[in-house]
Amino acid sequence: MLPGIPVLPPPPSGPAAEACDDLERLLAVLPGTVRDALAAAEAREQLLEVVLDLGRVPEARYPGRAVPLGTAVVERGDLAAVVEQLGDFGGDNRAGIERTLHRISAIRNRRGEIVGLTCRVGRAVFGTVGLVRDLLDSGRSLLLMGPPGVGKTTALREIARVLADELGKRVVVIDTSNEIAGDGDIPHPAIGRARRMQVARPELQHQVMIEAVENHMPEVIVIDEIGTELEAQAARTIAERGVMLVATAHGNELANLIKNPTLADLVGGIQSVTLGDEEARRRHSQKTVLERAAEPTFPVAVEIHSRGRWLVHADVAQTVDLLLRGQAVRPQVRELDGEGRLRVAEPPAPPTPARPLRPLSDVLGAAVPRFTRPPARLTAPEPAPQPLPEPELHHPIEAGPLRVYAAGIARGGLEQVVRARQLPVQVVGSVELADVVLAARQQLGRDPHVRRLAQELGLPILVIKSPAPPQLQRALERLLERHQRLPAGARSPQAPAFADPDDDLAALEECRLAVEQVVLAQGQPVELLPRSARVRQLQAELADRYRLRTAVFGHADQQRLRVFPA
Repeated sequence: MLPGIPVLPPPPSGPAAEACDDLERLLAVLPGTVRDALAAAEAREQLLEVVLDLGRVPEARYPGRAVPLGTAVVERGDLAAVVEQLGDFGGDNRAGIERTLHRISAIRNRRGEIVGLTCRVGRAVFGTVGLVRDLLDSGRSLLLMGPPGVGKTTALREIARVLADELGKRVVVIDTSNEIAGDGDIPHPAIGRARRMQVARPELQHQVMIEAVENHMPEVIVIDEIGTELEAQAARTIAERGVMLVATAHGNELANLIKNPTLADLVGGIQSVTLGDEEARRRHSQKTVLERAAEPTFPVAVEIHSRGRWLVHADVAQTVDLLLRGQAVRPQVRELDGEGRLRVAEPPAPPTPARPLRPLSDVLGAAVPRFTRPPARLTAPEPAPQPLPEPELHHPIEAGPLRVYAAGIARGGLEQVVRARQLPVQVVGSVELADVVLAARQQLGRDPHVRRLAQELGLPILVIKSPAPPQLQRALERLLERHQRLPAGARSPQAPAFADPDDDLAALEECRLAVEQVVLAQGQPVELLPRSARVRQLQAELADRYRLRTAVFGHADQQRLRVFPA
């Protein structure tokens, strides 16, 4: 052991934190009145910093409060006496006490004279790394965020020690203000076997980061306070070279980095994207939206809300995507209780909104390109979910005429087709009174209120290409056939034969259209028409080739296949 170097106790075996500091070394350089005011043990407990401002009473700051120290004001001689015992002030107006973790920051007047000092207490705290020890074992880059004074640098210091001593990594600490490893040329024992590279001027930090990778072959680089665009770019360069990064950044939470154009690249960067009309309608958003531009530099992020409460974002890319879409973020909460035991609260599962199934009739109104080949079959397909109870429609189908609401179709033309074919159909004036909705394709896109209301009421929707009389006739016959109300002999030869339970080709084409246009394109489940057991098996095999799950619903001859997103 070298003389004068503090020896730290071994870290505790459990998660309880243990703090070690050289507070006497800091108090020794302060004015005598300040030392006397902080002589009691209770006055030193949880002490964060001592503030010395010219012409004012010294002040001790603790978490959430500040306490004046005596009644005598600070004079120029007091400040000069403190500065004499410190190391040199760097370009960031920071100095320290050799071989300690304390940091002294200066406030200067316009002539460059020191008129104030902030003396922050530096502590080596063992045990807090237990909150994120599993994240260190994973080898993924880790970003720490939080307000000043919550212990970001303290946690960074212990993380460097654990990575170097316990995990055997080659760790290099980029110490811009000598805050991580202390002042002087010999690093503080709190960082263990990790190596330390000092930075001559703060604006050169990004260069030293690159130099560390190029010259010293580290497996892990530890950085405090990434705050400029050049430093963010250097961090991405390091991450792309396969080096693990552990760093802190300005911002209380992940949402702050997204709004900060200087540091947004740490979480993947933000870009403006213009969506097509169909995609904007599907997302229910404007045509110009913000999206993540690239993979995050730091795949894991931790919000430090207090010394004993950390919020972990295990997938930063997913979190950023949710924030940009305005959706709720559910990070994992990790806390230390009063006895030092770690408690982990898993994020609650997002509530599954009750979403009515997309009717097949909405699928058959438009054609989509075929896939050149279906996706490969899964080696071990997931078991089909248990059948759910049949949904109850708001409008149970009665024996009377089929009530149809026309969207974007002239009511007179539709009633003329009904009279000419003598179909049991009643054209109604509102969605609430209807059993089904018949809509022109273009009109349904212009009037999303009709679609939304029909889905809320559980009404089927049939979309046709044009309101020409032959199209209207075939559409009404299809609706009546589906609801078993088509009079005998009233069906036209042009009507599709989807009601035939043994029509293999029609059933497979029906399944293909439903899968490609609704389940894959929009991520929504879809329910097919009633089929025989043999045909349902063929449809299920086709859906399985697309890696989709299926289940059978209904009773007797009304059994039908429901296809779910993967």
